[in-house]
Amino acid sequence: MTDSDVSTLASADEALFRPVRTGNAFEETVERLLQAIRLGVAGPGERLPAERDLATRLNISRVTLREAIRALQEAGYVESRRGRYGGTFVNETLPAAKPAGRQVAPNELDDVLTMRRVLEVGAAEAAASRPLTDSDRTYLRDQLTEARTEDLSEYRRKDSRLHLAIAEVAASPTLTSAVADVRVRLNQLLDAIPLLPTNIDHSHTQHAAIVEYILTGDAVGARDAMAEHLEGTASLLRGFLS
Repeated sequence: MTDSDVSTLASADEALFRPVRTGNAFEETVERLLQAIRLGVAGPGERLPAERDLATRLNISRVTLREAIRALQEAGYVESRRGRYGGTFVNETLPAAKPAGRQVAPNELDDVLTMRRVLEVGAAEAAASRPLTDSDRTYLRDQLTEARTEDLSEYRRKDSRLHLAIAEVAASPTLTSAVADVRVRLNQLLDAIPLLPTNIDHSHTQHAAIVEYILTGDAVGARDAMAEHLEGTASLLRGFLS
């Protein structure tokens, strides 16, 4: 490796292991670690920085870091070794990043995420900006309850149903149709990444906050909470599929 290569890796190391944002700390940590692995900052067979050092550099708790490492271990990206020379090591063979049996086309992921952000952030804001009927309120609460399913095989479907319900109570059939279209594309990508229990628990909390903002008519709160929620999903998709 040349001095130039070492300098480049050092710069990449600093860029990837910078402090994460607190709103989606788990999801962004998973994304950062995956980026480091895919970019070769931590190559096959190499050890990740020590847990204490990595947690400090990312400005996260060691609990959050361990959850992210455990998720990547279960997904086949890293392994933990004990002993004097132990630590977290990148696996020699990494899982292929292929959603639904095909490679992600250039710009496809960014296109889906941009459309989703524009549509669903707007839908949450619009839903919170209009007077809701008792039926609307009951419908939202019911979908929120359904989305908290413990059956992982049903999670994607019920998560999608809640997001569509938010668009529906915004009372714009055109918006609901557009959200449904982008959700179909999104789910094709989501089906290619693992379901991470920590992310699902975090999503449940964010869903509850979004619905509460809508029910109380707080359009700014609904908009900001939805934007933060979508960014967590975007972090995972970029990490696993980019």
